[in-house]
Amino acid sequence: MSDSDALKRARNAVPADRVFDVVLYGASGFVGRQTVAYFAEHARDLRWALAGRSRDKLEALRAVCGDGARNAGIIVAEADDEAALDALARETRVVLSTAGPFALYGSKLVAACVKHRTHYVDITGETPWVRELIDRHHAQAAADGTRIIPCCGFDSVPSDIGTWLVTRAAQDRFGESCVTVKSCFSMRGGLNGGTLASLLNIMDTGQSKALADPFLLNPEGTRPAPTVLDDDPIAPHRDEIFQAWVGPFVMGAINTRVVRRSAALLGYGNTFAYQEYLRFGSGAAAAISAASVSLGMGFVNIALTFGAARKLVKAVAPAPGAGPSEAVMDGGSFRCELAGETASGHLLRARVTDHGDPGNRATTKMVCEAALALAKEQDALPGGTRRGGVLTPASGLGDVLVKRLRQTKMTLVVD
Repeated sequence: MSDSDALKRARNAVPADRVFDVVLYGASGFVGRQTVAYFAEHARDLRWALAGRSRDKLEALRAVCGDGARNAGIIVAEADDEAALDALARETRVVLSTAGPFALYGSKLVAACVKHRTHYVDITGETPWVRELIDRHHAQAAADGTRIIPCCGFDSVPSDIGTWLVTRAAQDRFGESCVTVKSCFSMRGGLNGGTLASLLNIMDTGQSKALADPFLLNPEGTRPAPTVLDDDPIAPHRDEIFQAWVGPFVMGAINTRVVRRSAALLGYGNTFAYQEYLRFGSGAAAAISAASVSLGMGFVNIALTFGAARKLVKAVAPAPGAGPSEAVMDGGSFRCELAGETASGHLLRARVTDHGDPGNRATTKMVCEAALALAKEQDALPGGTRRGGVLTPASGLGDVLVKRLRQTKMTLVVD
């Protein structure tokens, strides 16, 4: 290593004298409680802490999680208390946040992380907010080697990492880039109140127009000419590659934007296109289900543009901090099938699958392993210690996250 490289590495490395390796912010929330349990089991060799608004709740949670959490620290910090968030970011190498809606509770925390060169991951699917982070912080975080990586849960790890695996396999096997990648999802599980609150906040604040932009998260100057595959699906169709009826996927408008940012950051090619769908099956009943769900989603999307409908949903939906039962979460699962095609016609297939409710169990696993990757394996991450910015799971974590998730028994394979 040259002297100049050594200086750059020293400048970009997170200071080693931080009090904690990882701080779990929003720890007393529904997904936050699951991250604490995960760290109590899997991070006993690290210095970590629980953070949130209430000391009493954090201390009670730490006690419930047993010996594995006994030495975890406690940090009290309100989402609008800049001094407290400054102190939090200054004391840790990595922040993992589950405190949503992130547009309401996350901006000052991310600003503190950028200021103190503290790596950051979260589980947001609020792409208009992520666009704000890019505009405010990408340049500084890139210069400092600070990794700010939102969307590290079910939004959008299977889509983003799965597509990255397919595109890399195309280069390795055929020496070609993929011109298209498609994915389709099958899933079962429950809904937590925080996820719904984030969606309703986007609608309440008039950000639905930004949400509709297929290249919302692309870096400046990388917006390609749109193709049919870039349009969010609104109707079902039978897909010959997947041999199934597919239709619009509720999280497609989130995941596709993240994948397209990865495509621009990692150079998938100027003609690369990505789209994803919900899978219904192959028979006549599947065709009817696909049509019914597509029609229902269209109706809901229109209804939620009206304030009265959003108030009704808030009145009957789970509140933030609430979510599915343990039985529902344990009985859930997801399957993401991907198909990539090169210009010469080579077809590659991949799968990302796991047991457990995708929005809670799988999300917890994904975001915790993302934080552990930053805390334990920074030298092995894509770009080494010098890469920074507002990144994606693929561009910021890459193969390190793939290996860590495989070790948890999650399936990530290219067939």
